[in-house]
Amino acid sequence: MEKEEQERRGPLEIAIVGDLTDNEPDICEKLLDIPPGGKCVLYFDSLGGSAYAAMALTSLITLRGLKATGIVAGECTSAALWPFAACKRRLVTRMSVLLFHPMKWQSEESVGLAEAAEWARHFGWLETDMDAQLAKMFGVPLEIIQEWSKPGRYVTGTELVEAGLAELIDFEPLDFLDYGKE
Repeated sequence: MEKEEQERRGPLEIAIVGDLTDNEPDICEKLLDIPPGGKCVLYFDSLGGSAYAAMALTSLITLRGLKATGIVAGECTSAALWPFAACKRRLVTRMSVLLFHPMKWQSEESVGLAEAAEWARHFGWLETDMDAQLAKMFGVPLEIIQEWSKPGRYVTGTELVEAGLAELIDFEPLDFLDYGKE
């Protein structure tokens, strides 16, 4: 009966707001509540966060085959781009803002030279590989992601649509959220 009730209510709606790092446990739990291959709507207003948190959320969406619709309700910045790119359908308004930028290394701890050197090596690999994977998920040439990322660029919803990465929506109720329709 639970499945029938969920189908009547429609796809699970999840807000991805604020720092991914702080909200990762809650978002992961909500994504795991969706059956493999199930539908959900993710609303983004996030400044990003840890690249590892972004990879974890993206992994849950893609590896579980979720049919996610991503909607940028405000901003989708930095690491938040990853779970947005993993969505099967991406919606933006002309006021949506997406910030692409190179990864930033930050450490609050004192680290030794050897550890710092290893982190720098890993960081270089991670940045290069993540850019390539982000381009693959968005279905665009790597050069587009690199052009937007270096030195860092705010991309509007309209620009994202023009690049073929999302659909433009107005500030009106969405028909597909009228759960009697598909």
